[in-house]
Amino acid sequence: MSRTLACAAVLLLCAAAPAEAALPTRGALVPNRSLGGVRLGETPAQVRAVLGSSHGVCRGCARTTWYFTYRAFDQHGLAVELAAGHVSAVYTLWQPAGWHAPRGLQLGAAQGQISELAGTLLPIACSGYEALVRDSSTARTVYYVVDAKLWGFGLLRPNENPCR
Repeated sequence: MSRTLACAAVLLLCAAAPAEAALPTRGALVPNRSLGGVRLGETPAQVRAVLGSSHGVCRGCARTTWYFTYRAFDQHGLAVELAAGHVSAVYTLWQPAGWHAPRGLQLGAAQGQISELAGTLLPIACSGYEALVRDSSTARTVYYVVDAKLWGFGLLRPNENPCR
């Protein structure tokens, strides 16, 4: 009987459709490494493997920018910028619910919690918001602040301007 069950389980696994790549509902920032599973330097094919192929394209952006959102015409999601055929920046759009960083830092957190949980960050004033950044040799990690609340995350090339 157990052999029959084992064979049935194998058949079910083989017949099951592979999981569709999609924007994560609880995306994570891994400082200096990835955002929503996307890493700097990845190819468009690698991005599609992580986020799927359903995305909008920014018409007025200086760089090719893909918008991955939860529903068509929804503003919440993730933007991926491409330069020379590789990811050059990735950042959240409109404070998507459930997105987080290490040590329990959640989008929507009070500004005081950002430094407490993320460590020392360099403030950069942008038009209408503030970008708190930390640079490494491989990336610039950005915490976007609007009205003293954590509004978004970003991962850019080292020393790149975080004001988008």
